[in-house]
Amino acid sequence: MTIYEVENFPNPVRVRLALAEKNALDRVKFVPVDVMAGEHRSDSFRAINPDATVPCAELPDGSVIGRCTPITEYIDGAFEGTSLIGDTPLQRATTHMMNLRAEEGLLDAVGAYFHHATPGLGPDLETDQVPAWGLRQKARAQSTMRYFDGVLAKQPFVAGAVYSMADITLLAGLDFADLAGIEIDTDLTHLHAWREKVRARYQEN
Repeated sequence: MTIYEVENFPNPVRVRLALAEKNALDRVKFVPVDVMAGEHRSDSFRAINPDATVPCAELPDGSVIGRCTPITEYIDGAFEGTSLIGDTPLQRATTHMMNLRAEEGLLDAVGAYFHHATPGLGPDLETDQVPAWGLRQKARAQSTMRYFDGVLAKQPFVAGAVYSMADITLLAGLDFADLAGIEIDTDLTHLHAWREKVRARYQEN
């Protein structure tokens, strides 16, 4: 499998963390895409992924999977190890629900703030900015952080008792918030503690 990515960008990080959970990082080829130079918008890259986004995964048979959640679904089934999605219908449904809340309410909201209300990736890439929209999404991201603090006050991980794809998405969202200059309020003690616990998980690996 080949992963087209920009290393350390939030969504490619999600895929790398999923692969790390499956001890499969060394079984994948990573191909860098020069987003700053607009390579993702080129005809040659659009021929691989019409969405013009990273990451995307190209399989040995030539099939291409775009977007983090479908890629993670594939990784979860293709490699051995504890499921990141869940083993029962309820676990899978809960994981997807919480993953969407983390993705839409935090990671995507931070992205909107970053691209619309800050210089973002620079004037060549940040066209048609709407600063008011970005600021509204910053508030949404902060509200979502508070929501997840409440969730993590009651359970060890985002979707329940076990680590999942939803935790990966929340972690990536918080790291993106750091980059964008959105602070995590100090009173969100459960969220801070969870983040340190999850970071240690990858430092150990």
